[in-house]
Amino acid sequence: MRVVFFGTPEWAVPSLDALLRSRHEVLRVVSQPSRRSARGAAPGPPPVARRAQDAGLPLTQPGSARDPELHAQVSADAADVAVIVAWGEIVPRALLSVPRHGFVNLHFSLLPRWRGAAPVQWAIAAGDPVTGVTTMQVSERLDAGAVYDTLREPIRDDDTAPALGARLAGLGADLLVGTLDRIEAGTAVGALQEESEATHARMLRKEDALVDWSLPAAAIARRVRAFDPWPGCETRGPKGPLRLLAVRAGGREPPDGRDAPPGTVLAIADDALRIASGEGTVLLAQRLQAPGGRPVSGREAANGRLISIGDRLGSA
Repeated sequence: MRVVFFGTPEWAVPSLDALLRSRHEVLRVVSQPSRRSARGAAPGPPPVARRAQDAGLPLTQPGSARDPELHAQVSADAADVAVIVAWGEIVPRALLSVPRHGFVNLHFSLLPRWRGAAPVQWAIAAGDPVTGVTTMQVSERLDAGAVYDTLREPIRDDDTAPALGARLAGLGADLLVGTLDRIEAGTAVGALQEESEATHARMLRKEDALVDWSLPAAAIARRVRAFDPWPGCETRGPKGPLRLLAVRAGGREPPDGRDAPPGTVLAIADDALRIASGEGTVLLAQRLQAPGGRPVSGREAANGRLISIGDRLGSA
């Protein structure tokens, strides 16, 4: 089939590559505009745009999904189907019906669980044992279209968002090509989602980085892995903010620490700080970082006087 590909981040590149290796023809790539990736850096194309340029594909980077020129280009392409993999915008109604078979979305969750912008991150943060990838027919409602195919993937105890997302990107690329093969053959059948089971994976915000020490240690540890690399997880220390880079749940407090309020630095265990957390649990902070400083172990943080036994993190 003739395909227009909509995608932006690194996780979408494997799907574009899989389509380029397949029997289908990629007519055009649509990606987000080039933006600065660091302070003072010149604007650079997002990963999908770079891959399209390397492959010599026609590339469109509209400022808005409602750009009339985008609509005109997709119409002129006379595509059989359009594919979306983490493009970053909602497709307007007028564009949905332009390709003969509409739009197919590769979503990084097992729909209807975790509809929305950050399904990988919220699946880890929630403690889900398994997630996966889904191909679906794009509808006007966010991630609510009929489901074509799914693949399941276990969430490992040490998974960060980048690690899990990279695995899902590889799985999803093959799933997507298979779905398009079935659409071409006329054998793809979409199944309606069960609305009562839907959950929402809202876009991450900067304030999500702030550690809530009233949560159990396991929940805090999941958020550290889920919010890597952005927005990260940080807490207020005695000398300013501290970012938690590597942590793990360390069981429950010993009897002599039962009365310590959450966020209290209890001791040093090996190279980690033992920090009181919610429900009588303890978080082991293995690596931390102060703004402008290098990553250090918990013991190094204490020896360097960034933090001391008895300090309460997160307090004003």
